[in-house]
Amino acid sequence: MDADKGMSSDNIKGLVMALSSSLFIGASFIVKKKGLKKAGASGVRAGVGGYSYLYEPLWWVGMITMVVGEIANFAAYAFAPAILVTPLGALSIIIRQVDFIESQTFETLLNANSGIFCSAALAHIILREKLHIFGVLGCILCVVGSTTIVLHAPPEREIESVKEVWDLATEPAFLLYAASVIAAVFTLVVHFVPQYGQTHVMVYIGVCSLVGSLSVMSVKALGIALKLTFSGMNQLIFPQTWVFIMVVGTCVITQMNYLNKALDTFNTAVVSPIYYVMFTSLTILASVIMFKDWDRQNPTQIVTEMCGFVTILGGTFLLHRTKDMVDGSPSLSSRHSKLTEDDNFDLEGIPLRSAESLRSS
Repeated sequence: MDADKGMSSDNIKGLVMALSSSLFIGASFIVKKKGLKKAGASGVRAGVGGYSYLYEPLWWVGMITMVVGEIANFAAYAFAPAILVTPLGALSIIIRQVDFIESQTFETLLNANSGIFCSAALAHIILREKLHIFGVLGCILCVVGSTTIVLHAPPEREIESVKEVWDLATEPAFLLYAASVIAAVFTLVVHFVPQYGQTHVMVYIGVCSLVGSLSVMSVKALGIALKLTFSGMNQLIFPQTWVFIMVVGTCVITQMNYLNKALDTFNTAVVSPIYYVMFTSLTILASVIMFKDWDRQNPTQIVTEMCGFVTILGGTFLLHRTKDMVDGSPSLSSRHSKLTEDDNFDLEGIPLRSAESLRSS
């Protein structure tokens, strides 16, 4: 895509849908977290294998809100390349963690899509919290990085049948990637989750990120199939469409399960930045392999996109690193001497686990 041509109409549609999903997804994590806490107070916590949250109406309100947001996100993938939609997840992550700024022992997880200014509004209106000056800088960096990616994103690949997507998914390069992901997930679930799931944040995040990269590719394939169907070219008659539907269902159930475990176990300041980096990186890699996004770009555009991604990473790190700081208050580094690893804090004073999980252990 040449710079003078601007964004394609499909990219604009995808961008608008991705941004519109932010409000619902950000709010859903607020409600779901409160539902998990309420359910955990009277039943078995999700972090230790419980499912009492399924009987909590507040959790279901959050889940329905998330579904609405994910539908918009789903539509975004049908119109725009994953390399445009996925990095905008940094803005949605900011919504989730800022709402939980009232305590260092709340946590969050998972991906999607946007809403940095809504996060500041939520923190100010609901929690009456102030962002540290470096937190504001982090927000600005996320906006700048996201804008850079949006302006230099590749045009959506022209696809006229779900069979074309199937051909892309069954090429040797992507089959090798998918097989590697499945093997890694199997190893994590069988060998690492039972022993290290409650103590090592990378275990749950690894499963969600790896499965998530395949989930996004399947969601995009299904979104393209539905878009073509609604335009008059029925794709539901092809068995490939139903295979993609089954893959999406399997991946979503797996992600939801480990999402709730992570939500109930680890601190948002630890989980969100790591998850964002892993999930977005793997999804971009999967998209580049399957849809060959970078084949439609020149080296300057690719480098610019990567610079935008790194800028988002820097902004996300700053926001999480300073989330409990306000101007004139002591920094994390000045307090870390009071906290030790024996108390389940890392060397920077950030609690690695939630208060509920610490009390139950």
